[in-house]
Amino acid sequence: MVSRQRLLGRILLYAAVVAVCVAVLAPYAWLVLSSVSRRVDLTSVPLRWIPKSLNFENYRQIFSGSAGGVQASLKVGLLNSLIVAGSATVFSLVAGSFAAYVFSRLRFRAKGAVFSFILLTQFVPLVVLIIPLYVVMGRLGLLNTIPALVLADCAFILPLVIWLMRGFFESVPRDLEEMARIDGCSRFGTIFRIILPLSTPGLAASGIFAFIIAWNEFFSALVLSSTLRSKTISVVISEFSSKVGVDYVAMAGAGVLASIPPVLLALLFQKYIVQGLTAGSVKG
Repeated sequence: MVSRQRLLGRILLYAAVVAVCVAVLAPYAWLVLSSVSRRVDLTSVPLRWIPKSLNFENYRQIFSGSAGGVQASLKVGLLNSLIVAGSATVFSLVAGSFAAYVFSRLRFRAKGAVFSFILLTQFVPLVVLIIPLYVVMGRLGLLNTIPALVLADCAFILPLVIWLMRGFFESVPRDLEEMARIDGCSRFGTIFRIILPLSTPGLAASGIFAFIIAWNEFFSALVLSSTLRSKTISVVISEFSSKVGVDYVAMAGAGVLASIPPVLLALLFQKYIVQGLTAGSVKG
């Protein structure tokens, strides 16, 4: 009886795993298939799930530079997204790590209230902040520039990085830091020589989350950038939909290209993501 219950439990567990994998991977598989289909395949009734022949013309036009219109802006959008996401990730990691160390190790008045206020900003909808943000960027003369997008992304990413790194710093034994201070190491020395090296998984996890958030940001990039020199890939992809119709094949191809950097990043550093999140949840 017990063995039957275990067998049934395993079958249900594997069935649930398969269902989750299908739910997660099926949309991406359909995106890839759509990018190598023809427009007639995607607009036929009934829908043709598997194209009769693979069509790589869309990718050839994008990489050869012979495409016109919004397709020609994909390279610029990809480069802008890499610059914005990379810069926002680096700045958020540096500033967030120092802020997290302050909240983890130092004592000052109203520390809990300040930390709670920082986390509270995560609950404010972006639509409420976008108009003040637009006005501030306009006053600073930063509209339609890369720095405006970097600053906007940092404003939303920093609280998350501070929260993640604070939990991880608290899991690092204080005795190690105290021993280093006794040996004559300064506070900054202990941060760079002890705390940060021991926090590599946390830094990797925070960096990956920060990069993905910045890479996928659309609303602020749409409002703050109206010229090609500052548009990110998410904004460029939205321009495949116009009043005269939607270029489904081009949109799918652009979606595949836009998904490659975060997917590769998550696959390469998935070990550090798990280590960072689990280690930051347990005090050492």
